[in-house]
Amino acid sequence: MKRSAAKILRDYGPFPEVHQVHGVTFDGEHVWFASGDRLNAFDPRTGKMVRSINVAASAGTAFDGRSLFQIAADRILKIDPKTGRVLATIPSPGGGNSGLAWAEGSLWVGQYRERKILQIDPQTGAILRTIESNRIVTGVTWVDGELWHGTVEGDQSDLRRIEPRTGRALERLEMPPGADVSGLESDGGDSFFCGGGRSGKVRLVRRPKRGSASRT
Repeated sequence: MKRSAAKILRDYGPFPEVHQVHGVTFDGEHVWFASGDRLNAFDPRTGKMVRSINVAASAGTAFDGRSLFQIAADRILKIDPKTGRVLATIPSPGGGNSGLAWAEGSLWVGQYRERKILQIDPQTGAILRTIESNRIVTGVTWVDGELWHGTVEGDQSDLRRIEPRTGRALERLEMPPGADVSGLESDGGDSFFCGGGRSGKVRLVRRPKRGSASRT
């Protein structure tokens, strides 16, 4: 497995009245993050908060190109980002849900305690596929056909690229001690937005180029 130190490019926040960052997603213009009782959006160019939606937001967040999806305990809410209206709800799989991502027409749910990533039907919540990990799973994201997830063990967090069929870890970016990863989302290019847990921050982390030097 390739291993390297994560390169933190920028810290956003802490934000007013935000005590914990849960899920994180990106709509191409704004970064959205869950903070318990609301969804918040900020401009990644300026770091300024631009709006919030009052909604239960206890874990992962995703965006499908039109709507936001938010884990709220035993449900996943589909939300209109323009109005804040809840458009639909589906059951959330049990097992301590954490991260949430959208890819290939499906939702991908990280399961914290179970150390799994589930592919689910966004209409019904039916489980379509299960990927086993050997680490606690926090945030989840797909980019360029690569599946990445955040982990936390004690005071050490990292970002892991895994083989989607087997769950085998292929690459690991080690965060500095105490820099937890809660939510995780790609910017669609060469960076990740990482929720910073109780720090109340979102961190921008460099995504490594394929073939970059690393230690094994």
